[in-house]
Amino acid sequence: MQRWRGLDHLPGGWGRCVVTIGVFDGVHKGHQVLIGRAVELAAERGLPSVLMTFDPHPSEVVRPGSHPAQLTTLRRRAELVEALGVDHFVVVPFSLETSRMPADEFVHEVLVEKLHVAAVVVGENFTFGHKAAGDVGLLRRLGQRFGFVTEGADLVSADEVTYSSTYIRACIDAGDVKAAAEALGRPHRLEGIVVKGDGRGKDLGFPTANLSTPKFAAVPADGIYACWFTDGKGKKLKAAVSVGTNPTFSGRERRVEAFVLDVDEDYYGQRVAVDFVERLREMEKFDSVEALLEQMHADVDRTRELLSES
Repeated sequence: MQRWRGLDHLPGGWGRCVVTIGVFDGVHKGHQVLIGRAVELAAERGLPSVLMTFDPHPSEVVRPGSHPAQLTTLRRRAELVEALGVDHFVVVPFSLETSRMPADEFVHEVLVEKLHVAAVVVGENFTFGHKAAGDVGLLRRLGQRFGFVTEGADLVSADEVTYSSTYIRACIDAGDVKAAAEALGRPHRLEGIVVKGDGRGKDLGFPTANLSTPKFAAVPADGIYACWFTDGKGKKLKAAVSVGTNPTFSGRERRVEAFVLDVDEDYYGQRVAVDFVERLREMEKFDSVEALLEQMHADVDRTRELLSES
């Protein structure tokens, strides 16, 4: 898959294509259906498939300070999209100028003049252009004028719940990582660089890898979680992960700390990933270090049990 930023320097010999457009944060089950249809349609027509996304998030540009919690980094999004068979991953820098572009101008200048689209696949609730004035109906009408077809894909739902990035963020914020995983089609992942902590875990016999996560990362509610930990070399390991402020020690800084099972290694400086499988319990303040240690041993045993089953 080719990855490129901006639309000013397209690959040489660029012809027609099939494009799908959206933020695609999370690349959840609904996104997967949409992207899958674009890839399928491109294959039917013998054309390359293009996924167009935006950075920074449009909400942050239009309403500064409103950036939603981010389910996936751009790099992670590209990895997931590539696995779905997309040929080109295009990141369009989003600015105030972009937000003010009329919908019909976006179609003509971006989709027609630059990308030469033969087909556009979007969700049925897709909107675009200044003040979100454009919709699937407008895309279809403009497609008839400019010679491309438009498909509006139905939203994906289960048990009366429509899968969306907003719904998944709410699940994660509540600590319901199992519901989030059901909508994503995989566990929610946090990525980050391991940084130095205060060393308290090591003193207690539970050395942890402390993650420095991206600014807008969707961090689950405070608590203890059973997780899969992927180290800087790609090795997947079991881990009990604490999210919170360590109230037993009057902590104030909210941290993500992973105790990796059955491994004695210093992960400092490595880029690692944590996949949240299940929440074991809420964060608690214990009356003594001994009581805390007893519970930590129980958390590790439960983590081992859950991940062995999965």
